[in-house]
Amino acid sequence: MRNKIQISLLFFLLFASLGFSQVLTPVKWQFQLNELGNKEYELVFEAAIDETWHLYGQDLPTGGPIPTTFVIDSTDKFEFVGKVISVTPPEEIHDAAFDMDLQIYSEKAVFKQIIKSKSEDPFTVKGYVEFMSCDDERCLPPDEVDFQFQINKGNSGTSGSQDAVTASETKSKSGDKSMLSFFLLALLSGFAGVLTPCVFPMIPMTVAFFSQGSENRGKSILKAMVFGLSIILIYTSIGIIVSLTSAGAGFANNLSTHWIPNLIFFLLFMVFAASFLGMFELVLPSNLINKADKQADKGGLVAAFFMGLTTVLVSFSCTGPIVGALLVEAASGDVIKPTIGMFGFALAFALPFTLFAVFPSWMNKLPKSGGWLNSVKVILGFFVLAFGMKFLLTIDLSYHIGIFSREVYLSIWIVIFTLMGFYLLGKIKFSHDSDIPYLTFPRIMLVIITFTFVVYLIPGLFGAPLKNISGLIPPLENQSFNMNKMMVGPASGSSGLAISVNEKENLCEDAKYADFLHLPYGLTGYFDYEQGMACAKKLNKPVFLDFKGHACSNCKEVEAKVWSDPRVLEKLQNDFVIIALYVDDRTKLSEQDWVTSEVDGKVKKTIGKVNADLQISMFKVNSQPYYVIVDNDGKPLVDPIAHTLDVNIYLDFLDKGIEAYKNR
Repeated sequence: MRNKIQISLLFFLLFASLGFSQVLTPVKWQFQLNELGNKEYELVFEAAIDETWHLYGQDLPTGGPIPTTFVIDSTDKFEFVGKVISVTPPEEIHDAAFDMDLQIYSEKAVFKQIIKSKSEDPFTVKGYVEFMSCDDERCLPPDEVDFQFQINKGNSGTSGSQDAVTASETKSKSGDKSMLSFFLLALLSGFAGVLTPCVFPMIPMTVAFFSQGSENRGKSILKAMVFGLSIILIYTSIGIIVSLTSAGAGFANNLSTHWIPNLIFFLLFMVFAASFLGMFELVLPSNLINKADKQADKGGLVAAFFMGLTTVLVSFSCTGPIVGALLVEAASGDVIKPTIGMFGFALAFALPFTLFAVFPSWMNKLPKSGGWLNSVKVILGFFVLAFGMKFLLTIDLSYHIGIFSREVYLSIWIVIFTLMGFYLLGKIKFSHDSDIPYLTFPRIMLVIITFTFVVYLIPGLFGAPLKNISGLIPPLENQSFNMNKMMVGPASGSSGLAISVNEKENLCEDAKYADFLHLPYGLTGYFDYEQGMACAKKLNKPVFLDFKGHACSNCKEVEAKVWSDPRVLEKLQNDFVIIALYVDDRTKLSEQDWVTSEVDGKVKKTIGKVNADLQISMFKVNSQPYYVIVDNDGKPLVDPIAHTLDVNIYLDFLDKGIEAYKNR
């Protein structure tokens, strides 16, 4: 007889306690270009200002806050007609914080600059707006937003307007794409949750509940809709709770890399894996489920809600690790992501229940419950076991313990998925598994996929990059034995290998922290901002700032799929001084290296906290990866980029940075 482990709703609260970092952006800019005729164009800068916040004006007395300033790169392609004017009248206030009379804008501010084209060919007007914003309690550091306007685009000669392309819009599109991918992942996870043995058998019972005692079909459909919406509401509420528990910039890094939460998550996932593999059964407290079930027996729309709650509670022993994995995946600094993830999961999870309740005749087409459901649960157990290792890996990388080399980690995965393949073949049996008299076609396909994945993993033991899963496994620099070790230098054909170079030519002195921090593919660089900047100035080279993290899957993916290109490697090594800044490293600094933050006033005492504060204070961004090319004074030369797997875009980014440094 199976043991039953009582898991209370505190488990929900454990995942809901995840907080997410965010950088305040109370002022959001939009840019527009209006064609006035006679080769004149109007550049429009519009600021949307959050409630309770204000933006400072252009003309401020000395010693006050930073005024709103528009810096436009002048060229021989155009000339200015006047200067930037404020269309929105500013307010005059006495600012107690600065003890002076100042001009401010609230809610909205519009500025305009007229230029006259001196060229018939298309060209670009570039620049940035520098500004500062405050509310009644706090002020943010000065910020900069880049903009660019395409002039003579189409050369139509007619009046009209067009949107300007800005760096912030590009980041927004990238974020939208990432959010869509996460939403689709959540949808797939929801459908996977339906196919677990805790959930699938509940579908006919749910249909029977909505069919019995219904006065008419309309009422039955309404109850089914309330039931489905209740499931969505319950799961989405978890995401909302997670979103609302944001504890400020840097909290996500602290939580996602600290050994205590990672160890807790690892143990929880091992408990779920053991349950799925038949060691015991996980259930929520029976009195909690019984109370919800009694409310469902009363009938009516309220009963439909409690039927949804009962479904969620009963299914939790199978859906818990899926929900937990989604919330952990959402720990990236975006406060909307947990809500989006839980909504996508709940939508897919509730959809089959609702459709079968509305169309009960579809039940006849469903496969019957049986041994295949337990197989689904066991397969899920193998995946949970493999995914749970990621939490131990995070501890190992963040604290430089050195237990999980890349070979060890891959070996564990090879064993796990090999066992899963033999299970699918019927060579391994767990409790409550049915006999497999023959292999079905779907099972054969799963066997082929599983063993193909195992074969794919094996070359990784000898240094193969395994680019397709690079974000899930230790980086290549954690490989102690690498037959294909890539030494950086001039590219040697299409093989992806390169020729070794003399490290001393690329470093002014031994890099601090190089005994435990490393760059991939034999690249040389620094891990301390000040040391790297000093060397760049001495060598007269631009600086490539790489904000990254030990627990950053996207960082490892970019390095595996983009940095491995010989053209990218050659430029990084020969044309830049690389400064890799780990924002989640927990190595404590000596007291003379502590930094007092200008953002929150707190003392930063670890490598990660110093670097994270540097990223936020300099670039107002706290997500990784984040790549910035700066000059020897730390000023960005081109628009930074984040996660991209397009090698050509990355090469263009590097080339523009090199060219901008030469022309500075």
